Amino acid sequence: MTGTSVRIGLCQLTSTSDPGHNLSLIRSWVERAADAGARVVVFPEATMAHFGVPLGAVAESIDGPWASAVEQIAADHGVLIAAGMFTPEGERVRNTVLLTGLGHHLGYHKIHLYDAFGYRESDTVAPGTDCVTVTVDNLVLGVATCYDVRFPALFERLADAGASAVLLPTSWGAGEGKAEQWEVLVRARALDSGSWVLGCDQADPKVTGTQVNPDAPTGIGRSMVANPLGAVTHRLGAGPDLLIADVDAATAIRSRERTGVLANRAPATL
Repeated sequence: MTGTSVRIGLCQLTSTSDPGHNLSLIRSWVERAADAGARVVVFPEATMAHFGVPLGAVAESIDGPWASAVEQIAADHGVLIAAGMFTPEGERVRNTVLLTGLGHHLGYHKIHLYDAFGYRESDTVAPGTDCVTVTVDNLVLGVATCYDVRFPALFERLADAGASAVLLPTSWGAGEGKAEQWEVLVRARALDSGSWVLGCDQADPKVTGTQVNPDAPTGIGRSMVANPLGAVTHRLGAGPDLLIADVDAATAIRSRERTGVLANRAPATL
């Protein structure tokens, strides 16, 4: 059913170091998004606890109490929730997007780790390996996380797996030129995969007055939605806000037919 449209809410908030408090934020923001008609509610990377704190101390499995509480919130409102959390992995953790509700309960483990701009995510986080998609009302949604947006092949793989849109929870690092890079990358990944890309960033902690480690990537706001031809259809500023967007498969199909970006790719050996 290519004509199906799904309403998606992006919840641009600043998470704290307290997973319990952040659960209360999820409850209130999901209620707002559901009241606006959202079937999918997306939260940033590191919603469970912001970067710059000992991640092993907060990490839980996706069957643990924190994720189970999010599962119940999703059930209460009849939505799918995507929210960044941390799950145990030996001496490190996984940077995981929890996907729960509407019959789903699973996690996407971030594949590309942020060893860049003077930060080394891999010191505390183990990479994932597998692409993940979920289906809501006949619309296939892929999942990526923050630094993944710099790697076109992942978005192409998700398109090959049937995704018409990619959810992109993020906690973008601040710095010179980083806001401009964020927009270019979101738009480029939409255009070169023929997919909607929905980037949900942490709100800028300077706007919310949240104390964070200034050396950690803790968000700049500027959440946005790019359509499959690379045009920004929705965007937010730096502070906390809710973005509501309707996305569909038909637009992705038309984009891929017009640009030929997937059909005309050179063989992987070249």
